[in-house]
Amino acid sequence: MTRFAWLQFRMQAAVGAGALAVIAVVLAVTEPNLVHLYNTSVANCAVSGNCAAATTAFLAKDHLLQDLANLLIALPALVGMFWGAPLVARELETGTEQLVWAQGVTRTRWILTKLALIGLASAAASGLLSLMLTWWSSTFDRVNMNKFTSVFDQRDIVPIGYAAFAFALGAATGALIRRTLPAMATTLAAYVGVRLVFTHWVRPHLITPVRAVTALHAMAGTTFNETNNGPLTLIGAKPGAWVYSAQVVNKTGHPVSGSFLDRGACLQSRAASACIGQLREALVYQPASRYWTFQWYEMAIFLALAVVLGGLCVWWVRDRLV
Repeated sequence: MTRFAWLQFRMQAAVGAGALAVIAVVLAVTEPNLVHLYNTSVANCAVSGNCAAATTAFLAKDHLLQDLANLLIALPALVGMFWGAPLVARELETGTEQLVWAQGVTRTRWILTKLALIGLASAAASGLLSLMLTWWSSTFDRVNMNKFTSVFDQRDIVPIGYAAFAFALGAATGALIRRTLPAMATTLAAYVGVRLVFTHWVRPHLITPVRAVTALHAMAGTTFNETNNGPLTLIGAKPGAWVYSAQVVNKTGHPVSGSFLDRGACLQSRAASACIGQLREALVYQPASRYWTFQWYEMAIFLALAVVLGGLCVWWVRDRLV
């Protein structure tokens, strides 16, 4: 049965392996030049005193990174649509599953073999692409400093969980709907919906954030509305932290408006420093040190969802298909 499943899947596997090989060659060829550019411009920008311009020019070279990041975001959805959804649905549409079952192969063995073989291939493909992208983009990540933001789901191990989940979702959807095209459309919509819900409403609550109150530090020549946090620096949250909120508060903990700082007695008086010294900044954030904890938690959750969906697919094929 394993050999038969491989024969059915080998063309798709060859296309996927070929695409990964091409990407690997492109990244291997371009990475040394990227490192050289970083070392000659950004790494030593403090000497020339023009780090802002050097950083901007360096980050402008990330066109390939953006393309590959978009590919990595789309890959799990494509896996679910083109590898997962047709897994059972196409067999049911053509009636070929009856031929296999007539040869003494049980339904359970048939579906478990297909799920294991193609599911592992899906996770491996997404993991390899993520590994290559993480390695190639390490210099960009050094400049950006915060991997909690828009690149979290494009780095390290979470894409493995996404791909496994998308594949299992497609397989279960195909078994339930029994038609390939409707199953592909449903898989795409469900996958995007789950990812959006998880990113915006689940991930921020996986770990209780740190709450801290820190002193304000005035920055010469700026007003409250000229920076994200006004004339102050985030001394409570270290670089790379995921800041949920940052508010200027008084001694009693009540928020202080920007108009008070800009036009009130605080910044306009001779006692500005003393006034600011009476204020605090209330921070709610995740420390940068929790990045890998979030990665492991999210990957584990999506792998668990994949196992549940895979179990649903096996049960449906074994006990519910007529």
